[in-house]
Amino acid sequence: MSEEQVLIEAEFNPRVRTYWLLSGMILCVVTIVGIAFLPIWLILGHIITGKYLDKMRCALTPRALKVEKGLLVRVEKTVPLDKVTDVGMVQGPIMRAMGLHTLSIETAGQSSAAGAALIKLTGIRDARAFRDAILKQRDAIAEHAGAVSESTAVAPTAITPKTDNISRDAIIQIRDAVLDMRSALDRIDENTKRG
Repeated sequence: MSEEQVLIEAEFNPRVRTYWLLSGMILCVVTIVGIAFLPIWLILGHIITGKYLDKMRCALTPRALKVEKGLLVRVEKTVPLDKVTDVGMVQGPIMRAMGLHTLSIETAGQSSAAGAALIKLTGIRDARAFRDAILKQRDAIAEHAGAVSESTAVAPTAITPKTDNISRDAIIQIRDAVLDMRSALDRIDENTKRG
């Protein structure tokens, strides 16, 4: 993580490894062909999930949420809090039994597929409190931005007569062009009726 002040750093529950292993096992069994790979998954999965969990980081800073994760392909994302539209919590039946949640962070103008979250983090300890902290910090930024924009707002100015005349002249020209097109269409319509 960068040198920026960290308000809260997320801690990940080690039970998320068991959840990932179990999810992989279910996938192996469901695909039937994967049953042969089940012993390999149990050995490699234990190692991979441990290393993956060690590489996961998520920190809330005063202006952004910073996430780092991945083994072979490292992903580092910085999400400005003023762009966060929702922080959802998902908990399936297996996750509920293990006391885990997935936080999904959605932003305004995100480029991912419709309905997909920009960032998904599974296994954050006290996920509800972490979500509330993100939303509270986002709201504080929005309030601060609103106060700044109100204090720097410029009073509306009256349109000068010169600008007003230009606008009126442009509107008159547009009206005349529309009327010319209308009369041309009427002539075409009359010619087609005669012919």
